Amino acid sequence: MKTDELDYELPPSLIAREPVTPRDASRLLVYRRAADVVEHRVFLDLPTLLKPGDLLVANNTRVLPAKLQLHKSTGGAVSGLFVKELKVGLWQVLLRSRGRLKPGAVLRATKPWQARDVVFRVVRCEAGEWQLAVEPAADAASLLEAIGETPLPPYIEHARANEVAGGAVGVDDSVRYQTVYASDAGSLAAPTAGLHFTPELLAALAAHQIDRTFVTLHVGLGTFLPVQTDDLNAHKMHCESYIVPAATARRIAKQRAGGGRVVVVGTTAVRTLETTAATILNGSISGEEKAIAGTTDLLIQPGFEFKLTDALITNFHLPRSTLLALVGALTGLPRLKAIYQEAIRECYRFYSYGDAMLILP
Repeated sequence: MKTDELDYELPPSLIAREPVTPRDASRLLVYRRAADVVEHRVFLDLPTLLKPGDLLVANNTRVLPAKLQLHKSTGGAVSGLFVKELKVGLWQVLLRSRGRLKPGAVLRATKPWQARDVVFRVVRCEAGEWQLAVEPAADAASLLEAIGETPLPPYIEHARANEVAGGAVGVDDSVRYQTVYASDAGSLAAPTAGLHFTPELLAALAAHQIDRTFVTLHVGLGTFLPVQTDDLNAHKMHCESYIVPAATARRIAKQRAGGGRVVVVGTTAVRTLETTAATILNGSISGEEKAIAGTTDLLIQPGFEFKLTDALITNFHLPRSTLLALVGALTGLPRLKAIYQEAIRECYRFYSYGDAMLILP
């Protein structure tokens, strides 16, 4: 399909700069595919919108504090984004600096680790990503917890920077840009459909006999990169690692065998399930089996045949994005674009900190 088909105009005022409080007070646009009707609700209504016996499948990845604030020996600021640890003491990062950086250049973190300066030495640059030698050579997770910050999407950063009154002051992104069930650190961005859940809402769902289980997909660098090709099929998807625990695979297979519905929370969980659907559905996961693990670069677009996704909870996505193509594959793209226009007329809040959709059969 042509990438232009995924375009739409969004008033900048509808880009959510901060989350609502409480989380489940966000608005929820409900689309029932069979009846082709739209309802306007709030996320707190979710237990009454699903059926007893439904199974929620969510992504329990945790966002790394991957945003880096560094400075040169001259004092010049350098911002960075941790991408991955190549080995202990050697990181792959994205860097943004006003001046040129050369191999051998020394950068320092603005925050210490265990009362010690954290020093980065530029090794080389490959395909726009830098390799930095790190001293002390501690594991990346430990260092990032001390020196890193929450890596918000660029459109939130830009919107906040352009806001006259700085209206997002007071938001603790290290808390709000994590799901309440996040447990396995490794993502550069949150699985945002899950940001609307609270412990109380999860308890209410359980009380309505709506079960839940988890997969893990670590959201990678590709989430920040727009589609830049005219044809969506020419877009290169970044590989992202996933884990489907054996217990989760068995629970989903049992749900399917019993004719129950699988309600997937977010596009990352959809891509994980649809990548592993054949393995999950063939019944080969026994009690002693290990998790299903691997990487996926699955691109889902209109025409895709979903095997494990009956219903979907998702946020409103950027134009010209693979996420919009995925949701359009479930609803039909023309219908999705009409729904988005209705959401714009109704002043829903868009993107990561915005409102949500529930797409039902």
